[in-house]
Amino acid sequence: MSRQLVACMLNVSEGRRYGIVEQIAKAALSTINPPIQAPSVSEWAINATVLNIFQDVDYNRSVITIVSNENNIGSCVEAACKTAYELIDLSKHEGVHPRLGAVDLVPLHPVSENISLQSLGHIAYGVAERLSTSVPGTSFFMFGTGDSEGRGLVQRRKEVGWFRRPVQYPLLRHDLGHTPSSRYGLTGVGAIPYMMNVNVTLDTQDVSLGRCVAASLRASSPSGLPGVQAMAFPHEGRVEVACNVDLIPASQAPPGHTLRSCLGGRYVHTTADQIQARVLQEAEGVGLVGTALVGFTPEEARARALHALTHGHSEAWKSVASRRM
Repeated sequence: MSRQLVACMLNVSEGRRYGIVEQIAKAALSTINPPIQAPSVSEWAINATVLNIFQDVDYNRSVITIVSNENNIGSCVEAACKTAYELIDLSKHEGVHPRLGAVDLVPLHPVSENISLQSLGHIAYGVAERLSTSVPGTSFFMFGTGDSEGRGLVQRRKEVGWFRRPVQYPLLRHDLGHTPSSRYGLTGVGAIPYMMNVNVTLDTQDVSLGRCVAASLRASSPSGLPGVQAMAFPHEGRVEVACNVDLIPASQAPPGHTLRSCLGGRYVHTTADQIQARVLQEAEGVGLVGTALVGFTPEEARARALHALTHGHSEAWKSVASRRM
């Protein structure tokens, strides 16, 4: 049995009915965990844990952090997705955050060293393939190493129309499954290096300012931050700049940036502190309400997962408080 850890930051289009989100989280654990045994320093008591549930009422979106090993992560994710498809009707969804699927995003990330992204890509493709059969009517687009061309998440989202509104589901481009419908929508599945989410809330209602700040943060801009993708949305009466932050391997690192050791390799990793400092600089004169960390840094994810698996804490999310800087 592999002891290599894999995380899935499962994004579902439900953030207002906590009972439903919790059912999805528990479904990820339902098919895999044996009865809890006495903790041991050399053996895991359980094979899977849910480290965190991050809910956003305004976005009507939740991120569920599932961790297991390479052998079991696929079945954990499939079980969670099946429950989400059963309980979430995308045609009735309301929220300001872009989305295309009831299960919107299924990204697999290495959390242990020496895990092959190619191997995780095969697992991701298998998850999408089996779900397309077991849940008739679902459809999928692939990204990262789950995609035959290795295209990144941002590129694939642009290609399938994730950012466009209004959505015409039958016209969406998909790789697997059925013609997209308004009931299930279109789900992105893939494998990419570890990704953290950092959301910075500006004390303003000026969405255009937030979009300018987001544009300046993006790695694609001349002075952007490595690995950062950013969008701005109205949020709880203010404006939130929502950032995805990827690890950049040393072989792909832009010049002039400090490499950090994590997950057994060397990476450029933009921190939440760096993002917050840049937002303050770009939004001069506008105060910050705070910065929320969605999930954990790579080091935190591995440490928390090992502790939970060793001590039999399958529902580890229950002991995690939301964190703001």
